[in-house]
Amino acid sequence: MTSSIPIPYLLLFLSSFGASVFVSAGSHRAILRAISDERAGGSRDYAVELNATNFDAVLSETPATYAIVEFFAHWCPACRNYKPHYEKVARLFNGADAIHPGIILMTRVDCALGINSNLCDKFSVGHYPMLFWGPPSKFVGGSWKPKQEKSDILPIENGRTSSLLLEWINKKLGSSYGLEDEKYQNEQLQTNISDPGQIARAVYDVEEATSTAFDIILQHKMIKSDTRASLIKFLQLLVAHHPSRRCRRGSADILINIDDLCPSGALSANKEEVASCTKDGILGNYQICGKEVPRGYWMFCRGSTNETRGFSCGLWVLLHSLSVRVEDAESEMAFKTTCDFIHNFFVCQECREHFHEMCSSVSTPFKNARDFTLWLWSAHNKVNDRLMKAEASLETADPKFPKVIWPPKQLCESCYRQSKKGNESSEIDWDHDEVFKFLVSYYGKTLVTLYKDKELGGGSEKSTVDELVASTSAVVVPVGAAFAIAVASCAFGALAWFWRSRQKNRKYKYLHSLKST
Repeated sequence: MTSSIPIPYLLLFLSSFGASVFVSAGSHRAILRAISDERAGGSRDYAVELNATNFDAVLSETPATYAIVEFFAHWCPACRNYKPHYEKVARLFNGADAIHPGIILMTRVDCALGINSNLCDKFSVGHYPMLFWGPPSKFVGGSWKPKQEKSDILPIENGRTSSLLLEWINKKLGSSYGLEDEKYQNEQLQTNISDPGQIARAVYDVEEATSTAFDIILQHKMIKSDTRASLIKFLQLLVAHHPSRRCRRGSADILINIDDLCPSGALSANKEEVASCTKDGILGNYQICGKEVPRGYWMFCRGSTNETRGFSCGLWVLLHSLSVRVEDAESEMAFKTTCDFIHNFFVCQECREHFHEMCSSVSTPFKNARDFTLWLWSAHNKVNDRLMKAEASLETADPKFPKVIWPPKQLCESCYRQSKKGNESSEIDWDHDEVFKFLVSYYGKTLVTLYKDKELGGGSEKSTVDELVASTSAVVVPVGAAFAIAVASCAFGALAWFWRSRQKNRKYKYLHSLKST
């Protein structure tokens, strides 16, 4: 699939290659040479260019713990000379290929542009370049004044070279980052499992895992006549209980339109319409967790090597976060939905076969959410038991994140009774009431701690679905027997089905009104 590049963006892109490109701007060879240089590892901007229209939005949504904002003017010779220094440091922290992602977001604001005048005034920019440091949330709607007391935003006085700037950062963080660091070298990985607050960073990984899973489904063309219903049920579960609001909204958007994009009749007949529900089709344009996701890196789930943790860790956190949010009446349907989703859409063949065996061993339907939450926890520990032995014999374990029985005593000592029979999960005398309380707190409230002051998450799941239902002014469609069946079988399915029907009703009414005018 090809796409055109708007002229202003093309000119902006070419400007980074110097005046020599513009001398022969009419030459196709010059343009192709510039693009080839970029692909071959030529100069590239890592710092994020901000302006008054996106400043607050970008800084409020970044998962980074800190931010640096450089205020500059494009006409300033000193700023042009400083840019390579700033970019050397930004390479370490920014983008999907960042060496140390999720720690610092490095940004730039051009004060020479009229649109940014008020923004630069708010931060009392008196010279160029001028750098500030602080938590991203403090820049949102924030300001800085000289000699201001107790400000969370600090000016960086001595960062005029890349070495000096990185030295300032290292002193501030107590780190030892180097300009020559490469990926997974000199890692500052958080391995203190006794700190329950670390799971708060995993909310970004839950978004990443959701987006990655959806991308895999489309990339491998896995939506077929016998898997479509499984996907719809999982989307219903996400709409009702995903810990991230933007993933709930994105899932809802797909759920509303899936009958049009992936009609069951077309899938059964294997017609050409199924192309619309693949990566290259219309469904591939949908972003299940918003335009900022996937980010291309992991936070809580990042391993010490590129081959460890990541997606599998993020998917487990997603499943646990869903399990602690369902109601008692939803537990059996949530169990079946989870089992079917892994069986149909998890591409690791051996993994999904083992998971299917664990699902098939359950003979009694779940009647409450506690039992489902504890079953998933037990299943995860069984997986860890199996992988610990395999990784030990093959020496494939992540040395900094070895598989452990969960939760360890450092996180939940009360989960363990006085007597301990052995090291495997089946040999430990668990206090299941304490384990359940831990799981609800850890994967429930603590997981969304970073979102409390943002609109990306938080709030109860019931209120979220109510909010979605209330978002349409369409006339309520008759509920009928189908809704009653849905209520009996699964509350989240009923709510999602009901809201989906109303949204589709609104959509069709709107289209009908257009035809009538």
